[in-house]
Amino acid sequence: MHIQAAMPSQKLNRAPACHYAPDQAQTLFGSVELTGARMSFAKDVEIFGENEPADYVYKVLSGTVRVYKILQDGRRQIEGFYFPGDVFGIELGSHHASSAEAVTASAIAVVRRSTLLATAAKDADVSNRLWAHTASELEQARRHAMLLVKTAQERVASFLIDISNKLAGEAVELPMSRQDIADYLGLTIETVSRTLTQFQQTSAIELATSRRMILRNRQALINLDS
Repeated sequence: MHIQAAMPSQKLNRAPACHYAPDQAQTLFGSVELTGARMSFAKDVEIFGENEPADYVYKVLSGTVRVYKILQDGRRQIEGFYFPGDVFGIELGSHHASSAEAVTASAIAVVRRSTLLATAAKDADVSNRLWAHTASELEQARRHAMLLVKTAQERVASFLIDISNKLAGEAVELPMSRQDIADYLGLTIETVSRTLTQFQQTSAIELATSRRMILRNRQALINLDS
């Protein structure tokens, strides 16, 4: 079943750095042939905003996306980062509870939520993948909540382990800034930088550049995170 998504044109009007390629459809859930229109977002361009109608579902094809909320005191709390292959923007309600932005220049597949739900109602494969995704998102939210009660060292160690697992390597080129990391971990940027320096001094990591890190002693980081 091939289903072509309609386009969220309001984002095209708000963000001229976003481009639509109708001839480059991509499958939403791996082998499931539910195709979405391909959109390109420049660095820091908003993909959707908090309280906007959740009419579309998104899949990262390339680049990195952050999903976040602005708290009442003006602070930003990043809820998660999404990498190639990740699906995001599926909401329980009719509106987005958070906002999403491209951390780096990103290509995103977009499909109508109504199309996805209608297909899931008829296709067991799509339905199973949708439920698996929802369960994974709930587990990610639970793990993030638990992370925020740990010490600064434990939070940063956990983040480095998770990011190296997602990016598949001991040498990690971080797509996000240290401010992004701080806003995800509920820390100040100074605390993140200080903790990374401490890890380098103990040879747990090597800071090749401000963004490139090499995990020299993964077990030491795991011991902190356990």
